[in-house]
Amino acid sequence: MKDYRPNNWTGRDDAMVEAAIRRGASRRDLLKMLMASGVAMGAGGSLLLRAGAAVAQTPVTGGHLKGAGWSASTADTLDPAKASLSTDYVRCCAFYNRLTFLDEKGTAQMELAESIETSDALTWQVKLKPGVTFHDGKSLTAADVVYSMKRHTDPAVGSKAATIAKQIAEVSAVDDLTVKFVLAAANADLPVILSLHHFMIVAEGTTDFTKANGTGAFVCETFEPGVRSIGTKNANYFKGQGPYLDSFEYFAISDNNARVNAVLSGDIHMGASINPRSMRMLEGQSHVQTSVTTSGNYTNLNIRLDMDPGTKAGFVEGMKYLMNRDAIVNGVLRGLGTVGNDQPVSAMDRYHNPNIAPRAYDPERAKSLFEKAGVLGQAIPIVTSDAPTSAVDMAMVVQQAGSEAGMPFDVQRVPADGYWSNYWLKSAIHFGNINPRPTPDILFSLLYASDAPWNESQYKSEKFDSMLVEARGALDDNLRKDIYWEMQEMVANEAGTLIPAYISNVDALSSKLKGLAPNPLGGQMGYAFAEYVWLEA
Repeated sequence: MKDYRPNNWTGRDDAMVEAAIRRGASRRDLLKMLMASGVAMGAGGSLLLRAGAAVAQTPVTGGHLKGAGWSASTADTLDPAKASLSTDYVRCCAFYNRLTFLDEKGTAQMELAESIETSDALTWQVKLKPGVTFHDGKSLTAADVVYSMKRHTDPAVGSKAATIAKQIAEVSAVDDLTVKFVLAAANADLPVILSLHHFMIVAEGTTDFTKANGTGAFVCETFEPGVRSIGTKNANYFKGQGPYLDSFEYFAISDNNARVNAVLSGDIHMGASINPRSMRMLEGQSHVQTSVTTSGNYTNLNIRLDMDPGTKAGFVEGMKYLMNRDAIVNGVLRGLGTVGNDQPVSAMDRYHNPNIAPRAYDPERAKSLFEKAGVLGQAIPIVTSDAPTSAVDMAMVVQQAGSEAGMPFDVQRVPADGYWSNYWLKSAIHFGNINPRPTPDILFSLLYASDAPWNESQYKSEKFDSMLVEARGALDDNLRKDIYWEMQEMVANEAGTLIPAYISNVDALSSKLKGLAPNPLGGQMGYAFAEYVWLEA
């Protein structure tokens, strides 16, 4: 690149321009300053472009960020083991740390761990970083890791990751900074598994989670379940840089339009998971930008196989033919998504099976199957809400398709507040919303194994369960792929979870918010945005 700087122009002067930009100097003011230094108008424009780019990429310290998610409840928690909503994940990522974290490419990087080593994928040794302290001043030791991991296997805790944690047969302290993991069976995914939000490390002996005592980038100042959380910068944070914010506040605005308007008005800096139908509200707004992440998030229609009408042969298959996937992607999602094929492993995953064709929209075939099931013409309830992304609009598409097939579905729209505790996993037909997970093993363990904690359709298969264990221990990647491909076919054909599309997550941001990057664990930088973003002055 040609250098347009005059002979007397120095790096210190570049810094002066950048500093002026940060102070809010106008382009006119900056050009006057450059001309006074002997820089020609054309060269000055180039210098401003370069300085502006440098300012945009250079973190700025200070400021209070306000962000809003889409769901919260009085069951909100500071216990990482029990986290289940996006607001929980945001808090946990800010106040605690994991042994590993996933980078933009989905590769496990070290966080509290300095190294993780194994020779057989069965026994693992984890070295911890020295000098890490909890917010109360206590030093991080192997005992904290052992305590944190063992909590997941204690039924009294009620960990959301208990099923995954069962893979760990033994966890013990070798010395103050070394932990040994022995798995029940070989699993090469352990470093990735340890990056899950539930596996945040808490201090040994912690039972009171009314306030978070973690090692994270922020110290918990305020936690009001279902209302808001406030974190302030951890002055003793162990990482070399960050966080850049002085503080951040996070809460939920369940109504999508209200969340968008809060960003547009400047009341908040981030509105998470914006409904695609609101994109037009953001067009042409120079003070607002969007962050789009496609990483396997989906909203699904769940039909419980242990409750009527899911128990009736042909009903679930009929519903799959009644799902107008193209209408959902192009209409409901405004093109911000890709067609799904009723299984959870998206095309972003290297184990995705591309040979499973999505069922075509066929109301006549669906009608025949409903007749076979003995339900044709019945007003079957479908529970929906604003809580799962775009679920209300998807329900309208299903209802319209039902009218063409002789099925007058009774769409019941319930409040977002309390949806996850009162309707999800409980209603005979209802919508869910699943955040991205980094491996098929995690998806299947959480959602489809017979003992899965979030088995949305109550799918049970001994064959599937045994294949899950086999794939987990397979060191031959080709064998593992073959098993995962067959498991995806089983879910698509046998389970009662209809996944019409993988959704592109859209977060609406103030143009002042910088540093946000995609992450395979989902939007808002895998919910860890608070540690990494900054606010321009």
